[in-house]
Amino acid sequence: MVIDMIYLDYSATTPVNDSVLDTFVKVTKDYPGNPNSLHKLGVVAKELIDASTKQIADILNVHPNEIIYTSGASESNNTAIKGICLKYQNRGKHIITTNFEHSSIYGPINYLESIGFEVDIVKTDEKGIVDLDDLKRLLRDDTILVSITAVNSEIGIIEPIEEIGQILKDYPKCFFHTDLTQIIGKKRINLENVDLASFSAHKFYGIKGIGCLIKREKINLVPLIHGGKSTTIYRSGTPTLPLIVSLAKAMRLAYENIDEHYNYVKSLNNKIKEEISKIPNVYINSNDNCLPHILNLSIIGVKPESLLHALEEKEIYISTQTACSSNSSRSRAVFSLTNDEERATSSIRISLSYLTTVEEIDIFITELKKCIDKLRLK
Repeated sequence: MVIDMIYLDYSATTPVNDSVLDTFVKVTKDYPGNPNSLHKLGVVAKELIDASTKQIADILNVHPNEIIYTSGASESNNTAIKGICLKYQNRGKHIITTNFEHSSIYGPINYLESIGFEVDIVKTDEKGIVDLDDLKRLLRDDTILVSITAVNSEIGIIEPIEEIGQILKDYPKCFFHTDLTQIIGKKRINLENVDLASFSAHKFYGIKGIGCLIKREKINLVPLIHGGKSTTIYRSGTPTLPLIVSLAKAMRLAYENIDEHYNYVKSLNNKIKEEISKIPNVYINSNDNCLPHILNLSIIGVKPESLLHALEEKEIYISTQTACSSNSSRSRAVFSLTNDEERATSSIRISLSYLTTVEEIDIFITELKKCIDKLRLK
């Protein structure tokens, strides 16, 4: 078998599933009506959106009217964080988050901090797991929002979302938001104790440009985008019918064999770790509390960008930090986990999929060792 390219950057984005793309094309061609139009074409388009929304709601065990379609997780995160804090700022201006969030969490939180909100970072243990006792200590009467990711995008740390949500039930003025971007379609998650949740289709073989914000029905938001009728009052704009239907298709497919796919990816992850652990001065930052789809390594004595480009010459694609991170050479997440500057400035991320083959992993490991040896000689 000839392998033209080895793609190991699935956490940045996934290739579109062929049948999802076919659905997008079919809906684009066959359903031209605006779902908000009153004529027959609009009514049919609206029915298709409603059917897709019900499919998503059934998979996630939420109500259809709790789904807000957005352009992706970054917009969903911004809508949730800004929308909640601006709407309910009369209740308080205190926000709690972690050192393991995506930049689209820190962005809106930093903005809110600049206009008078107060932000605390909850402590985490040696595995990066939120310290629930410290969370309880930080919670105040004026805490309005806790935003904690379900899975860190760089290391793969899985946070105890259900337990955190249960604690917050004792704080009725506080809302709980979680970024589901790296867990949807990979591992089952219970959203019963969550108020708001974000995700993007392109992380589970859907099309770029569509995502969701789950918002419990009794919660209100200040929208980011005002004006114009849509599927909800919380996000204006003409409903993107082909993207919405393709999102539902991608999610349905992702959950069909989710447990089988998870176990397969875990086996690949274990294989890489077994071989990597034999290389001197290579540290595995991802631990046994991490999603197996993400494997973060620190390779001491090698610049991450140099390694990335060396592998790229072999048509092997990995990443340093996350695709949406700042240009800082130090990984905030790795530093927070290890408290080691050298490891934080020499980390790479390998991200896997059920599409990844054992042969690809064998080739990757061989080429990685060659590249490390070559770069360390320079």
